[in-house]
Amino acid sequence: MNRHETVTVAPSLAERTAGVLVGAAVGDALGGPVEGWTPEAIVERHGGRVQGIVEPFHRDDWRTARPIAPYHKGDGHVTDDTLMTHALVRVYERVRDHLDAYAVADHLVPDLMGTPRWIPELEAEALPLQRIFLAEKWIVARLHYGHVDPREAGVGNIVNCGAAMYMAPVGVVNAANPAGAYAEALDVAGAHQSSYGREAAGVFAGAVAAACQPDATPDSVVAAALALAKDGTRAAIEAVCEVAAGFDDYEAALAPLRAAVAPFDTVGPEYRQPSLGARRPSRLHAIEELPIALGMLLIGRGDYRHTVLGSVNYGRDCDSIATMSGALVGALAGERAVPAEWSEEVGRASRLDLRAPAVALAEVAREVFARDLARRRAHEALFRAIEAA
Repeated sequence: MNRHETVTVAPSLAERTAGVLVGAAVGDALGGPVEGWTPEAIVERHGGRVQGIVEPFHRDDWRTARPIAPYHKGDGHVTDDTLMTHALVRVYERVRDHLDAYAVADHLVPDLMGTPRWIPELEAEALPLQRIFLAEKWIVARLHYGHVDPREAGVGNIVNCGAAMYMAPVGVVNAANPAGAYAEALDVAGAHQSSYGREAAGVFAGAVAAACQPDATPDSVVAAALALAKDGTRAAIEAVCEVAAGFDDYEAALAPLRAAVAPFDTVGPEYRQPSLGARRPSRLHAIEELPIALGMLLIGRGDYRHTVLGSVNYGRDCDSIATMSGALVGALAGERAVPAEWSEEVGRASRLDLRAPAVALAEVAREVFARDLARRRAHEALFRAIEAA
C-alpha cells in the first residue's frame, strides 16, 4: 500500500449508534425553523437555501406568531422528534430487551406524563406531554385514560409520521437485522399508529438496521426498505427513489421529488391546510417523510451535509425528513459524518447531551444481541431434540 493512502475503518456499533442519534437530532434542529414552509418560501425568508443552523422563521416573534407559537423553533433547538427518540431510548434502558406495544403503555407513557425535562422549544423544564403533538398525546389518552389494548391503541389516530420519526432506536437494537427491526417497530408503533403510519415506522427502523450492516451503501439501504415495505409505502419509496437516482444535487431534485411522492401523500399541496382525505387509513397511500428521506439519501450519496440540507430545504415536514435522513447517514458512517460545528451547537443550544443516549443504547443493543443468541441456541437444542425423537 502506498504510504500516502489512507484506510477507512468501518464504524463500530458505538460509532454507528452515536451517528444515528446525533445525526437525527442535528437534522431535526436544522429542519425545525423551516418546517411547514415551501422551498420557495424558505428561499425568500433566508435569501437562499438554508445552509446550517438558522433563527426562527418569525425571528423574535416566535412566542406569538401563528402557526408556530409558542415554540422556539430555530437557533439549534431540537423538536419533538428528538424528544420522543430519547424517550424511547430510556424505555430500552429500563427494559433492556426487545420492546412491544405493552412497553409503550408501561414505560413510555409514564415517562411522557410524569417526569419533567428540559424542553428546548419552550425554553423551560416541563412534562414532555406538554410539548408533543396531538398525534403523540393520543398515546397517553388511549393507554392511560382509555385503557385500550396497547396493540390496538393506534387505531383511530390521524395517520402521519408521528411513530416513524422516533423509531431509529429500534433499528439500532436490531442492527444489521432489517427484518427484525421491521417486526419490532410494527409492534411498538401499534400503540401509536395504524395503516401506512405504522408501516413507515417499521420500514424506517428496518432501513436504520440495514444501514448498520458492514459495507452498507445508500443503494443497499433503499433496497432493504423496498424488500420490507408493503402497499402504498413501497410504491411511494420506489417512485421517489427512481427519480432521486437521476440527481446528484438536491436543488434540482426538490420539485421532481415532490411530484413523485404527491400521488401517495394524503396531506395535499397545502401542508398547513390538509385535504379532506388527509391522514386517513389507506393501503394506497404513504407518509411523505420516509420516501423523501430515502430519496435524499440517494442524492447525497452518503454525505451528511448534502443529504440533510436537501431534506431541510425540501420544506413541508422537513424536520422529520431530516431526522430520518440524518439518522440513516449516521448509521452508515458513524458520528464522524456529522459536522461537529452543528452537533456541538445543537447540544449546547438545546441543553441536551446528544451522545449519552447513544452510549446507553449501544450497551442495550449488545445485551439484547447476547439474549437473542442464547434464545436461539436454546431453540436449536429443543428443535434438534424433537427432530431426533
